[in-house]
Amino acid sequence: MLLSRKAIVTPFIIFACILGVGLIQFPRLEKLLNSKKSASLETLEKDIKSEKIRLDFIKRMPSFGYKNLIGDWVYLNFLQYFGDDEVRDKTGYSLSPEYFEVILERDPRFLAAYRSLSISTSLYAAMPERAIALSEKGLKSLSPSVPEKSYYVWRYKGTDELLFLGNPQAAQESFATAANWARNFSDEESQFIAATSQKTAEFLSRNPNSKYAQISTWTMVLNNQVDDKTRKRAIREIEALGGKVIQTPEGNSKIVFPPKD
Repeated sequence: MLLSRKAIVTPFIIFACILGVGLIQFPRLEKLLNSKKSASLETLEKDIKSEKIRLDFIKRMPSFGYKNLIGDWVYLNFLQYFGDDEVRDKTGYSLSPEYFEVILERDPRFLAAYRSLSISTSLYAAMPERAIALSEKGLKSLSPSVPEKSYYVWRYKGTDELLFLGNPQAAQESFATAANWARNFSDEESQFIAATSQKTAEFLSRNPNSKYAQISTWTMVLNNQVDDKTRKRAIREIEALGGKVIQTPEGNSKIVFPPKD
């Protein structure tokens, strides 16, 4: 009887705790995200500090066995934060790695989060070291087959190392590992990733400062279903390296490479 009562009461307690945190966070998060043209920079910065405090609280909060649920919930909050261009233009993206510390700590196998981590933290927040450190920590919980297509995490890590840290040796190792992990799968996508990752690793081994490898890596960014701002940044970087981006009638991007270096 006692065991049965405990089995009934415990889920309600867990749900109440999670709901309580949500009720605490969401009204204030809405205040942060619903930017107003009249809001002063000082007000927005105070809201950012408040959000940082709440994220720190979630980091310490017990998960009650709902790690993935909390990770998904915080990821949705991040998407709202990242997508508020009006406020981000004023305050920047400094909270991006704070969101991902929570998300990947709760769910290190959340594959889609790693792509957002790379773009938001390395490209926008200009903190590639934080992005790489979070990826490295998450990779300890991954394997070539779990989750499926986990080789992408090594690709994102290699992108950050090459384009934002200027560390071609580390990038070479990451792309080579991505190729090795992708070879475990026979599907067309995985075999394509294995081949292109291996090619990038080989270019970097022969010429660490290869413009071809850098253009290839920016092309990966361009093809990752990114937002318009990231797409324009990738095109600018490709053209600065001597490449050319041509839009096909089908809406795809075709890259014309300069002579190989």
